[in-house]
Amino acid sequence: MLNWASLIQTVDRFTLLFGRLLAWCALAMALLTAAIVILRYGFSTGSIAMQEAVTYLHGSLFMLGVAYALTSGGHVRVDIFYRQFSTRQRAWVDALGGIVFLLPLCAVIVIVSWGYVGDAWKIRESSPEPGGIPYMYVLKTLLPLMAINLAIAGIADILRNARNLIRHESH
Repeated sequence: MLNWASLIQTVDRFTLLFGRLLAWCALAMALLTAAIVILRYGFSTGSIAMQEAVTYLHGSLFMLGVAYALTSGGHVRVDIFYRQFSTRQRAWVDALGGIVFLLPLCAVIVIVSWGYVGDAWKIRESSPEPGGIPYMYVLKTLLPLMAINLAIAGIADILRNARNLIRHESH
């Protein structure tokens, strides 16, 4: 028998820990941006690789942080009706929203990005800029990883809401 609580807890723990680790990307991005500005305006020099590193950190933060946003309740939601719903109604909306919208969207992103990312890996795509980072294919890999990570967090959220609905029915 599948232990829902254990599965949900494991996924949540991983997602929250990973999200907290990703938050360090924001600090690294700020420090790197400050260094770029100091180099450019203080020493009249620059680095394409450093500028691209900010883009890589930004992409990593947002693409891999989306599951953290879902798990921690930080995602955007149209709250006109939702805030007035009961706990049970919210569980229904969240569970059905995950099943009808979130999981299919994640599947579409994986399917659509798979060839794009695969092609980038085949040619080991790199920056078009001289002195840029030669790992563009790794950055592009964030597309399907984001969708897979979000789908796993979404499944945990759906299971959590289903468990809450079942518990509510039994009372």
